[in-house]
Amino acid sequence: MTVDEEVFLQQILEDRDQLYRETSRLKSHLVSFENFGTERATYQQQITEKDRTIIAKDRTINQLDETINKLKQQVEMLQRRIWGKSSERYINEDPLQRKLDFEGLELLPEEKELATSAKEEIEKYKTIRVIEKQKSHPVRKPLPESLPREECHIYPEHINLENWTELEPEITEVLERESARWYVRRIIRHKYVLKDKSQDVEKQIITAVMPVLPIAKSYAGATLLADIIIDKYVNHLPFYRQIQMFKQQGISIAPATINGWFQNVADLMRPTFYRLKELILGSDYIQSDETTVPIINNEKHQTVKGYLWMVRAVMPDLVFFHYDHGSRAQKVALQLFKDFQGVIQTDGYAVYDIYENKKGVLPIGCWAHARRKFEEALAEDKARASYALEQIGLLYDVERQADQEQLSYEERADLRSRLSYPIMVVFEKWLLNEYPKVLRKGRIGKAIRYTYNIYHKLTRYHLDGRLKIDNNLGENAIRPIALGRKNWLFCGNDDAAENAAIMYSMFGCCKASEVNFRDWLVYFLNNIHNYDNDYSKDLAELLPHNFKLQNQNCNSSVS
Repeated sequence: MTVDEEVFLQQILEDRDQLYRETSRLKSHLVSFENFGTERATYQQQITEKDRTIIAKDRTINQLDETINKLKQQVEMLQRRIWGKSSERYINEDPLQRKLDFEGLELLPEEKELATSAKEEIEKYKTIRVIEKQKSHPVRKPLPESLPREECHIYPEHINLENWTELEPEITEVLERESARWYVRRIIRHKYVLKDKSQDVEKQIITAVMPVLPIAKSYAGATLLADIIIDKYVNHLPFYRQIQMFKQQGISIAPATINGWFQNVADLMRPTFYRLKELILGSDYIQSDETTVPIINNEKHQTVKGYLWMVRAVMPDLVFFHYDHGSRAQKVALQLFKDFQGVIQTDGYAVYDIYENKKGVLPIGCWAHARRKFEEALAEDKARASYALEQIGLLYDVERQADQEQLSYEERADLRSRLSYPIMVVFEKWLLNEYPKVLRKGRIGKAIRYTYNIYHKLTRYHLDGRLKIDNNLGENAIRPIALGRKNWLFCGNDDAAENAAIMYSMFGCCKASEVNFRDWLVYFLNNIHNYDNDYSKDLAELLPHNFKLQNQNCNSSVS
């Protein structure tokens, strides 16, 4: 065999070997294709099992979410059970038993029946009152009889009166006003000397004693000081605007002079203010709130937000404002109410939560603040907010009914137990049911959370007929400050803010006792120095409510 033949044969063998390997490889692939159906079924089964596992996990996650929500609710109840008063934690179906007895959220038929019956009775009373109100028409009040009358006689023209018999004339009263009258009161103290100078006497010249003026060595009388102070803190006229008005009337007074007068009047009032504070904190039922007042910070050269604390004694109807460097911190409340014992009514500000555990103190809430939250949520969730406002409105209808019928404290408490309490029982369960269904950071979520978190405080007012459903009367005392700061804009420093607190306290008491601001302040300025050296006298005698009582006694004795 030649060399070429061997090469050719070797080439054929290599080609055959390559074809064999390729054929073997293809056969192995063909075997896998024969089992394709089985493998596909296997893969499909695995995919199905994974889908089932995913669905089961989703269900488990949903169940876990529900469990978490339930546990959160239980934690909240346990927290209130631990930190709240054991007898005042949740409201019970029986208004005479204030204890925790809450196993579920289902509304019992009896509860629903009581609430429905109470609502029907309230609506019926409202309808009767609306009909009675529609029958009455407003009548213009006559002008006060105490005002002097100047008569202006008018006779018919172009007739001979001798031929006519006069009948009873027709009288029309028109109210007129003259500008303020300025005058100077000259105090003339007469002096006398003994005619017989040979007599042995210590003084041969006698001069009448100078009456004590409100401010020593000042030409400002009590009436002028009263008008200046009242115009700023009652009529909201800043001092600079009053100075301009004085100039128009021909009187020029320097701003520094008026500021000095104001400081002196505040100093005269300060001891009486402290006595007022003692009387209010010594009562057993107070309301408290805070309001802002702009203060100039000399270091920052700008106005900063400060706070005045309003404290109102409900029964004697007294009010004072407390200023502590503009702070709203808890330390201010701790110092302010450290010795107080009784009922304290506030909004949901967290600072007051510390009194939930203080012995002898019973915190109660304000329904007006809760109602305001739901009013803000009307635009976001009208259905839920409207329902909540309707329930709160029913509670207020009960209070109006008690006011119109002039019920005693005991009768008012009985009416609340019969009509208000069933509504509050149902409303609490509605709050707890609806909260998981709303956005917690939304307005309706915040309103529900706010109301539910302080619900045990909100419902305590039914315990005593003296207690109010809200602290609106306290907020009324704050309103003059809100009006005033829009006019005089700010207080110059902490001392000025403290002086403003004194003024608002005194005038707040005048308003609460329906005392004329000017009459009281003139009386105060003319009599305050009688208490300078006689410590047996009580400064409380100078307060507006006692001033009113003195005037009533004087009028009754004269009559």
